[in-house]
Amino acid sequence: MQIKSFKYRLYPTNTQKALLSKHFGATRFVYNYFLAQRRDYYLQHKEDIQQKNIKGSLNYYDNAKELTQLKKQEATTWLKEINAQSLQVCLKDLEGAYRRFFNKQSQFPKFKKKHGSTNSFRVPQHVRVEENQIFFPKFKEGIKVKFHRPLEGKLINATVSRNPAGHYFVSVSCEVEIVHYETTNKNVGLDLGIKDFAVCSDEQTFSNPKPLKTLEKRLAFRQKQLSKKQKGSQSRNKARNQVAKVHNKIRNQRHHFLHQASSKMIHENQVIILEDLNLKGMMKNHKLAKAISDSSWSRFVTFLEYKASWYGRDIVKIDRWFPSSKMCGNCHYIHDELTLKDRHWTCPECNTKHDRDLNASKNILTQGLNLLSGSGTESDTKQKREEALT
Repeated sequence: MQIKSFKYRLYPTNTQKALLSKHFGATRFVYNYFLAQRRDYYLQHKEDIQQKNIKGSLNYYDNAKELTQLKKQEATTWLKEINAQSLQVCLKDLEGAYRRFFNKQSQFPKFKKKHGSTNSFRVPQHVRVEENQIFFPKFKEGIKVKFHRPLEGKLINATVSRNPAGHYFVSVSCEVEIVHYETTNKNVGLDLGIKDFAVCSDEQTFSNPKPLKTLEKRLAFRQKQLSKKQKGSQSRNKARNQVAKVHNKIRNQRHHFLHQASSKMIHENQVIILEDLNLKGMMKNHKLAKAISDSSWSRFVTFLEYKASWYGRDIVKIDRWFPSSKMCGNCHYIHDELTLKDRHWTCPECNTKHDRDLNASKNILTQGLNLLSGSGTESDTKQKREEALT
């Protein structure tokens, strides 16, 4: 059994939009209020905490008690209009953020912004779907939903969100039994790039759609129009919405392509091998950063990994220092003088002509299979490089 989310577009009425906005604002307020309270607690009792006279931080139960009292105060009685369980989930999310921070898995929790990328709140229980409507506490009359694909499995919870373009969505998490694909003997090596998004060892190529580059002129025009509007005016809000819609279209085009490519890879191959790229370091190259960001390799790898776990496939990552592009796939000679401009090259040792990306994908496949069999290690790669240099 796997937890799978199904995302659908919501079409609330004006009255429902107002209540949804209250939910977005209340959950953001609760999260920020108790984040500030936890921060102030630490600053005020720093010395006692260091001497271990008192506990190091407030916890979920402390915040939950305070939230009950907060609802009784005259200034914050409006919190009673909001689904109580959604507010409790905020406290659990804050608790999780603190736990990850103390475990050095993430940075210190940040305050949520009113005009952030997405407003959302979660409904942990009592979610019900009937025909083309979804029902949950405070929305007993139901909100219209467009089910573009069937909802499967046992419904667990739902997350309602609104993007900067003003579109409403619901992401329904369900417990689903996912059947593995039939085992296949086909394995593939992937060489991710910018000109072509991916070149496979079986000579299959995925062209890079470059959604940002395609819509860059339209985005620049909308941003220019926005810059001319007076701050606080209604026309500025409309212009901001137009910019958000372009960004939303870029994101949708990118995700559509990544889902199609990753699903095709997972369906056709048993083992998918690719390089463990240092994307953070590559993004420091100001000449390539924009193109790399537009390609979204990291999200593509994420899609591959979770789909592989669903459908019984294997993902293998080889060492980032493996000279896949510079090594001749025929005689294993390493051509260190090869540059990014050289898309085709001839091996000085055996005179074999290579397409740079196709040769790299075949080398990645060979190295990955060697790692799976236990015959290829990082030390082998370093030894080959040293032998070539000498």
